[in-house]
Amino acid sequence: MTYQMVLRLLLSAAGLGLAAVWLDGVHVAQPSTLFWAALLLGIANTVVRPVLILLTLPATILTLGLFLFVVNAAMLGLVSWILPGFTLDGFWAALGAWAIVAILQAIGSLLMGKNKFVVKVERLQDEDRR
Repeated sequence: MTYQMVLRLLLSAAGLGLAAVWLDGVHVAQPSTLFWAALLLGIANTVVRPVLILLTLPATILTLGLFLFVVNAAMLGLVSWILPGFTLDGFWAALGAWAIVAILQAIGSLLMGKNKFVVKVERLQDEDRR
């Protein structure tokens, strides 16, 4: 397991913890449950989510991609269904928790350098300015 995978796991656990604190519909029995929920979420996103995206492709195209929000919330719903001690009070709680986890993952990706924004500045020569 590389340090990037561990960091992503910790970011997911932190996002789920923040969601439990900030959102009324997300409940975590004990702090260790956050680790297991993050691990299960990573497995679900790796194994189940691509199949679900493929199966729901017509709905995703019809809604111009908005149905992916439902798929992402469903992944958290699957985790809460499997893992005792991690519960969600419905779709909106799952969607809010997913958004918090996604924002933390995006910040982590930027900090890890996976998604770099590079601007290249070159100086023009005198003959190129004419």
